[in-house]
This record gives sequence, structure tokens and C-alpha cells, in this order.
Amino acid sequence: MKPDSLKPRRRFSWPLALTLVALLFVALAALIFLRLESWPARTAKQSTAELERVGREVRDAFAEVAHLQPRITINNRVYLEKTTATAQLAILSRQIEVEHELLHSWVGSTKRVKLHGTFVAKAGFDLQRDVAIDVQPNEIVIQLPHATILGLEQKQIEVLAFENGFWNRISAADLETELVTLPELGRRKAVASGILSEAETALQKQLDERIHTSRPLHLVFQTAPPKE
Repeated sequence: MKPDSLKPRRRFSWPLALTLVALLFVALAALIFLRLESWPARTAKQSTAELERVGREVRDAFAEVAHLQPRITINNRVYLEKTTATAQLAILSRQIEVEHELLHSWVGSTKRVKLHGTFVAKAGFDLQRDVAIDVQPNEIVIQLPHATILGLEQKQIEVLAFENGFWNRISAADLETELVTLPELGRRKAVASGILSEAETALQKQLDERIHTSRPLHLVFQTAPPKE
């Protein structure tokens, strides 16, 4: 008899194999369950981190453009409070020229004053009013006041006519009235030129260039443009 025939044969244990397979399935099912259970929390955490990154990018863009940190909310939760180093943000400037004439007759005597004024109108935003940003998963909403005329700088006043009547003389009050009228006309002409809407469009463009995100960026102006 051969010696090998005396060795006991190893028999395959089906019950043990089935038990191991069952344990593997249980472990795999438990792992999948844990991953699925934690998936909403992990997704929410990643989404919040992304929104906070966008919020910081928006903050940096406003700091660069307007030296302003606006109030930023993320999913209706305050992320940053507003701080500002400047009261106004000038976006555009435009040269405006206007003329006005005083013509007055009294008892056959006529006086005439005609002035020509050159001004530079500056259009922009009053940062002392509410500026707020809401970062949502599907959009970024920026609320701010409409653009306004921030200032009108006088460059030159020309006297085109200065004619006294024989007894109807030009008074200091006449000149003062004309000098006050010219800036008012300049302001109205600046508004009529469309500089306010152009300033709002320019701000939108500047922010679009600085905020890199796939979410649409909406500027919402809170009130009707003031009548300057």
C-alpha cells in the first residue's frame, strides 16, 4: 500500500464557504448602507463649502471694485456682515454742457444775461444705503440702490451775453439765480443722457469679470431711480 493513500483526504466544507459568503454580503450591505446614509450630509457639507467659497469670491470682488464688504447670506444664513471704507462708488463720468438765458423787459427796457456752463457729472452708487448679497445653490442675488448722480463738478462758466437795459439793470440776484440754474440743468441733462443705466450695466460687467461661477449673477435694484 502506498504511503500517500494513508493520508486523510481534505474535504471541502460547503457550510463554511456559505457562511463566509454570507458574511461578505452582510459587510458589503452595511458599507453601502452607511455610505447612503451619510451621503446627504456629505453632499450638504460639500455644497455649503462651495457656496462659502463663492461668498468669499463675491466679497473680494466688491472689496476690489468698491472697497466694500457687503452683507452676505448663504442659504438665508448670515455669513458676513457689512463693512465699508467708502461712502460712494463712482462708476462713470461725463462732460455736460448747458446754456441758460435770462431775458426780461420792463417798461420798454430789456436786460439780457446768457451763460454757458461746462460740468463733469459723476454717476455711481451710494454705499451708505443697504447693499446685500444672497448666495443660493442656483443663483447669486445682489441687492443695492439704483445708480445716482454723485456729484457735478463745475469746469467752466462763460458769459455769452450781458446786456443791461437803460433803466432795467442786471442785479446781483439775477446773476445768482442764473449761476444756481446752470448746475440744476446740468444734473438733469446728465440723467437724461442715460448715464445712470450705463453705470448699472458697467457695475454688472465689472462683477461678472471678477466673480467666476457657473451660477447666474443678478443685480436687483431696490427702488425706482431717483428723479435728479
